[in-house]
Amino acid sequence: MLRSRRAVGRVAARPVPTSDFASVLACVRFPDSRARGMDCAARSIIKGFVLMVSIVASHAYAQDSGPVPTDGVYTMLVGTYTSGKSEGIYVFRFDTKTGAATQVSVTQTVNPSFLVVSHDRRFVYSVNELPGDNGPATQRGGISAFGFDAAHGQLTFLNKVSSDGNDPCYLSISPDGRYLLTANYSVAPDPGGSFAVFPLQANGRVGTSVQTVHHEGSGPVKGRQDSSHVHSTVFSPDGHYLFAQDLGADKLYAYHYAPQNSSGAGPLVATDWGYTQQKAGTGPRHLIFSPDGKHAYLTSELVATVSTFDYDDGRLKLVQTLPLTEPGFKEQVGAAAIHLSPDGRFVYASNRGDANEIVIFAVDPANGHLKQIGRQSSLGKSPREFAIDPTGNWLIVGNQLSDTVYVFKRDPQTGLLDPNPRQHFELGSPVDFKLVSPS
Repeated sequence: MLRSRRAVGRVAARPVPTSDFASVLACVRFPDSRARGMDCAARSIIKGFVLMVSIVASHAYAQDSGPVPTDGVYTMLVGTYTSGKSEGIYVFRFDTKTGAATQVSVTQTVNPSFLVVSHDRRFVYSVNELPGDNGPATQRGGISAFGFDAAHGQLTFLNKVSSDGNDPCYLSISPDGRYLLTANYSVAPDPGGSFAVFPLQANGRVGTSVQTVHHEGSGPVKGRQDSSHVHSTVFSPDGHYLFAQDLGADKLYAYHYAPQNSSGAGPLVATDWGYTQQKAGTGPRHLIFSPDGKHAYLTSELVATVSTFDYDDGRLKLVQTLPLTEPGFKEQVGAAAIHLSPDGRFVYASNRGDANEIVIFAVDPANGHLKQIGRQSSLGKSPREFAIDPTGNWLIVGNQLSDTVYVFKRDPQTGLLDPNPRQHFELGSPVDFKLVSPS
């Protein structure tokens, strides 16, 4: 809807202890003898393999785009709002060598404002974000399933089910691939914010929901926090927990993921501590985890901030909050998307309102804290979502309210964006971007 307001991989990342890196480096640089050199070489190979697996697992969990195409061309899916010029989900070829995007197809569906791709990349799921600001509160949103031919850039409609709530705005797939979850934002206080859980069938179709969890609560910002508004559903890196970010109640709810739950009530069970409370009026929106699973980063929409948390076994501890705006900025704000660079060294967040920019942060490898290092205008209005391509060389951002997409060249070493985009094209209300290998 036009209010102002990541595929999950299979493998959980296991951080490699610092002592392992130190011993490997010591062996490589300072072998005392031939025997020790041979021993160290063996240890280096083993621990190097562990490091490689850890890095691959981390990146697969954050965004499993599939094998690297030999020609560097990925298939790019773009979700949109369809109240204006857009028809639905657009498919492009995205050339990571040049930054060029070429449209291949479009599939009609209503308000596919958020997309997720199945772990095997054979299926695509979209929300149908309804009823919106002006629709009847009795109308429920939808979830649509599509077969996906990534090689030819074609989607085939499979089925559609009720989202079991209003205004679905986010999707995630459980780490084991058994369930699809949606966050129902719900503009209307009745039914209010919720998330729903849907079984995924082997043929890609979505079953009717097996669990719907409604939140209660509100915040001090009138018109935006009059009731619960669930804005994202994010699994922890180990796959044991689900976090539901509630913009209306200023809470990050935590649930155990228990697919073998014998009670029959569904695979999500509330934790003993329930939630992590956020400052009143902040409006938590989107949450992501660091590749090593030790930290998490959150955008808070209503105050335009990015917060850093230490993470341990389902618990989040707030350690830092930084503004997205420049000092003295007094105009409208609206923090939205947040993503990590493929190497985990930089965090990017979008800020809408009157700012309309991408803000760039460097990650301190010692403690996960952030330091702002730059900002780049989105060159349009309302950069709701964006994506960094799997090579880390490009950032693609959609300006929802000005019907434009810009492709910025990214420096993987500094994290900064070239202010002169390599390409831009018009597209009605572009919102979400997913890049997938065609092979």
